[in-house]
Amino acid sequence: MSVHIGPLTEEHAGEVLTVQRAAYLQEARRYGAWDLPPLVETLDEIREHLAGGTPALGAFDGTRLVGSVRSRVDGERMEVARLAVAPDAQGGGVGRLLLRAIGERAPEGVRVVWLFTGAESDENLRFYESAGFVRVSEHLDAVGIRCVSLEQKLV
Repeated sequence: MSVHIGPLTEEHAGEVLTVQRAAYLQEARRYGAWDLPPLVETLDEIREHLAGGTPALGAFDGTRLVGSVRSRVDGERMEVARLAVAPDAQGGGVGRLLLRAIGERAPEGVRVVWLFTGAESDENLRFYESAGFVRVSEHLDAVGIRCVSLEQKLV
């Protein structure tokens, strides 16, 4: 697979929705929670987020979207949101490329990049920690799943 990273626009919303839902099904099974926010987010909500101007990137194999990541910026902090890789492309470095690229595109003034994942998602935790993220806290998310917040300070 020859993947390139590029910006996502509103026109990619349908592809983002497809990849996101396919990618988050494993997490839904793990937690028995079919109402995870990435699974119930609507096409219009994705389109609106992509139009919002914060960094949003896709991983493309030719013209096929095989991964996506979006962000939310709040002052000196940027949340990495909805990192998703199509199941048949997982394990090939696509997630790592997207994670690195979104951090590199943090707007000026952002000092900390953060994200959260399920506390029982050992593979995700190992992945984020291997990419330089550090665990900072735990919380319950909107559907009652125990989550771990991780941060990475930008140079």
